[in-house]
Amino acid sequence: MRPLFALAAFVAGALSVSVEDCPGYTASNIVDADSTLTADLTLSSDACNIYGTDLPGLKLLVEYQTDTRLHVKIYDAGLDVYQVQEHILPRPSNQNVSSSVAALQFSLIEEPFSFSITRSGSGEVLFNTNSSQLVFESQFVHLRTQLPKDPNIYGLGEHSDSFRLPTEKYQRTFWNSESPFIPRHSNLYGTHPIYLDHRGASGSHGVFLLNANGMDINIDQTDSGDQFLEYNIIGGVLDFYFLAGPSPSDVSRQYAEVVGLPAMMSYWTFGFHQCKYGYWDVNYAAEVVANYSTANIPLETLWGDIDYMNLRQVFTTDPERFPLHKMRELVDTLHSRGQRYVMMLDPGIHRADNYSTFTRGEEKGVFLKADDGSDYRGVQWAGEVVWPDWIAPNTQDWWTNEISLFFDPETGIDIDGAWNDMNEASNFCPNITCDPALVARLGNNPPQPTNPPRNNTGRPIPGFPDDFQPEPSTQPGNLRSRQTTGGQMKGLPDRDLFNPKYRINNHKGELSDSTLYANITNADGTYQYDTHNLYGLTMITTTRNSLLSRRPNKRPFVLTRSSFAGAGSRAAHWFGDNNSTWSDYRVSIAQLLGFAGVHQVPMAGSDVCGFNGVADERMCARWTLLGAFMPFFRNHADISAPPQEFYLWDLVARAARKAIDARYRLLDYAYTGMYRASTTGEPLAYPVFFLYPEDEETFGIDTQFFYGDAILVSPVTEDYAESVTYYLPDDIFYDFWTLETVRGKGETVTRDNVGWTDIPVHIRGGTVVPLRTESANTTTALREKNFQIVVAPGLDGKAKGSLYLDDGDSLDVGDAKSDISFTWDGTTLKADGTFGYSTDVVVESVMVLGDEEPVTRNGSWPLDGPFEVTFQS
Repeated sequence: MRPLFALAAFVAGALSVSVEDCPGYTASNIVDADSTLTADLTLSSDACNIYGTDLPGLKLLVEYQTDTRLHVKIYDAGLDVYQVQEHILPRPSNQNVSSSVAALQFSLIEEPFSFSITRSGSGEVLFNTNSSQLVFESQFVHLRTQLPKDPNIYGLGEHSDSFRLPTEKYQRTFWNSESPFIPRHSNLYGTHPIYLDHRGASGSHGVFLLNANGMDINIDQTDSGDQFLEYNIIGGVLDFYFLAGPSPSDVSRQYAEVVGLPAMMSYWTFGFHQCKYGYWDVNYAAEVVANYSTANIPLETLWGDIDYMNLRQVFTTDPERFPLHKMRELVDTLHSRGQRYVMMLDPGIHRADNYSTFTRGEEKGVFLKADDGSDYRGVQWAGEVVWPDWIAPNTQDWWTNEISLFFDPETGIDIDGAWNDMNEASNFCPNITCDPALVARLGNNPPQPTNPPRNNTGRPIPGFPDDFQPEPSTQPGNLRSRQTTGGQMKGLPDRDLFNPKYRINNHKGELSDSTLYANITNADGTYQYDTHNLYGLTMITTTRNSLLSRRPNKRPFVLTRSSFAGAGSRAAHWFGDNNSTWSDYRVSIAQLLGFAGVHQVPMAGSDVCGFNGVADERMCARWTLLGAFMPFFRNHADISAPPQEFYLWDLVARAARKAIDARYRLLDYAYTGMYRASTTGEPLAYPVFFLYPEDEETFGIDTQFFYGDAILVSPVTEDYAESVTYYLPDDIFYDFWTLETVRGKGETVTRDNVGWTDIPVHIRGGTVVPLRTESANTTTALREKNFQIVVAPGLDGKAKGSLYLDDGDSLDVGDAKSDISFTWDGTTLKADGTFGYSTDVVVESVMVLGDEEPVTRNGSWPLDGPFEVTFQS
């Protein structure tokens, strides 16, 4: 990887000269209506053509869509430049509110054209482009906005950097990429071009750029010290959604309105999951399940990595190691125990005439094509592969049919969810000189679990020798485009799709390195150059639809590695192939805050104890405790890593029992948070400043977080430490484990002698938390346990909370749901709301925390209607 700071300095230096030489645009024909504004933008003088050809004519569209959302779009007059297809990311509805009642105001300067966004009432400038010229070229778009001094900027994921982004010489690159060991300061698996700008008492706002092209976003200062954020994009249009807030949670909710509310997850998905690449046969997998049971560690879901496949071909099982009848027996046994099974589905389809998934796909024309009409070929686990074109007309039917056949409950494997990996897409061909046919000559035998051969990604390739080097080929580097142009927003012709003059800082190298080649066109005529970052999103959309077709009344569960804006409305996400290090343990917290707090992907988490490398016992114990308070909780390791199941170490096993006990008792609290996320966009995991937005000490915290709005998690984060220093805002808290009252003073607190099975957790005052009275080995059994309601009074002596109940799995529960609100006025707990879900489970105790010992009332309060529990004052 090129040094970031050196590159950033080079780019900044180049642009400081070249951009200043560009003429910018002049606005004319301005039509300012009550809820919209339109204008023509024309080049002010001779084109500069820095990294492409300047477009002479642009259009400006401004829409006051809601009272808190402003849409600003700058696009080419000819409508040739690529725009994200509506069927891939539907646009939000436009309510056409009057600008006079809108929370944000748009204004422009005609020449040279620039615009600014201000907050109504206060007049605070939130976005201002007048410090730099707009550049809009065939392969380069540049826009810069001013920022306040030392800004608090969050988002712009996926990355492995600090949650509060650095403010000097910092760059975020968007080009989805397989990223083993999640390198720092690099593009990773996902593209989410939204940032949240938090300004303390004056509020938060969000800026979302709906653009799927490769880009660099730089955050830096000018020589005179002026702070800025700038976009340098290799294509597409400027399609902005400005979100008014003013609270951080408001921004998150408003963003969900743009990209889609998160998908409601099934109750069981909050259980503990176990996986490993290297469960070499079905007996090994079954033994893992049995070992968890013997160790008395609850296990909800077993996962199948690519081990199960015959020759690494999706929709097959190895006839010797994973025979179908044994797989059916495994899954049936899991289901009889109340457990689940999820299997891997990679996008690379083995190009083999004796492979029915491939031949059926060929018949339907679902694979990406080269210019000569042949299948575009590359290399993935099965050897020489082709890739589905997820937006081709027949792909959905083909994929649904394959899923229906292979996962048929009566004749196939009755899975509970699907796992889409390698969908950036990852291509083991390192560059455009690769000859995929070489794989066919070397064979397709799957790797052995000991000392497997390696590929350039650090993971084994079937049949490849250690010294494998790709041979040169004319496929597909010299191909022409199949695209036709003419106002269809599918991309300009005559571009250099392999080596654009502006080179984004892709840590893999060139745009086509280790992925689908940028000059390949999709069935609708768009280029991978423009749609690369959408490949994973279109795959999970297709997979979700197929699972819905298979089980129309059940919520589909899809886990994805690659993501784009809106992915949370379709799938869960894990943070990819991390490393078994303390550093990656710490980074997982910042990653959660980005995805759950800003990017609207609430069901997220890391590979607990790390995927690559060797997990250390004490680190794994800490990570187990931390992972139990993240929405998605899975242990997963690479084939090259030693086994790291929790039961293998006594220390980790003890940590796991404690952590999962707490997680399961809190599971309905988390499930209620998931329901709120899916219906309102309210975050499921909160950065600390979301709940204390005026406390400046919280703005940079990324080693603590709130699980829901009541549970503050403050893990030990230093290597091998048995003490932790964390921040407690000026508020009242209660120790989750001891129930002791803790008065936060807006100061850091150091706790010593934190055992290896301990993690500091606090209940925030002013909340009511529903808990199951005890844990269980599965979530099915857990649903039969009664409730305890814990009241944690705030400084004013009051508290509130809620509990959502349904059957846990139906796609549409109709009226068969309960949404119960709890309020505590100092003496009485009142439960009210809707009570449509029928259950025999009751509230068997109410506990009120306080300065003295907690006070508990025991009883049996049904959850079929309102009730009150009064304590003597």
